[in-house]
Amino acid sequence: MSRNGQNGMPAYQRIQGAIRERIEAGELRPGDSVASERELARVHGVSLMTARHALAGLEREGIVERRRGAGTFVAPPRIHFNKLMSYTEQMSSRGLAPNSKIITSKIIEDEHEIAARLKLPAGGRMIKIERVRHTSEEPFALETCYLPADEFPGLVRAPLGRTSLFVTLQREYGVEITYADEEVDATAADTRVAQLLEVPRGSPVLRIRQVIHASNGRAVVYVIGFYRSERHTLFIRRFR
Repeated sequence: MSRNGQNGMPAYQRIQGAIRERIEAGELRPGDSVASERELARVHGVSLMTARHALAGLEREGIVERRRGAGTFVAPPRIHFNKLMSYTEQMSSRGLAPNSKIITSKIIEDEHEIAARLKLPAGGRMIKIERVRHTSEEPFALETCYLPADEFPGLVRAPLGRTSLFVTLQREYGVEITYADEEVDATAADTRVAQLLEVPRGSPVLRIRQVIHASNGRAVVYVIGFYRSERHTLFIRRFR
């Protein structure tokens, strides 16, 4: 096996880096075919074993998936239920650059049911932040976050299109996120969700509702997310 490539980097890591760069640049998208082991070996001047090792590592990370008799393909984003991660962390863990578009960022007072989820009075003031999440140039999720407005002054002006909400809460407000209670179900995209996710109205989407808690047990964020079902694989690891 060829061990070292340019600048002392192991050859298999060089191959992995090249594939990640193509995914991040949007040249390869979920479902697209990745070069075969034989072609990777030829292009990068390494052994077939090294190319195989590179793809196996990417498969373990959930970046690619190998289908017997068909080849290797870019994997759809996974939602990991065994660890509470922000979108930014999810994308970074796969070597992808997070990309979000803020649709709404304002203070509201008329969402009684959501206020109850956050243990606020029925007319309690809340921050509503609605973002469309992208992988490469394609939208794959619509997420709406609600937070107690009095606890997070100035948050509506935070640049959450390019920074993590979890990190912002920790750095700017001293709030450490620890766990979430989640409800997961399937539903059909209404007109607005379909438009923002660029799917036909009525398309199946995955809906995840989360009550996210801080280290003191306080409910600090309520999230409703709609995810394109054909772009996601649920990844669940169970222990006993």
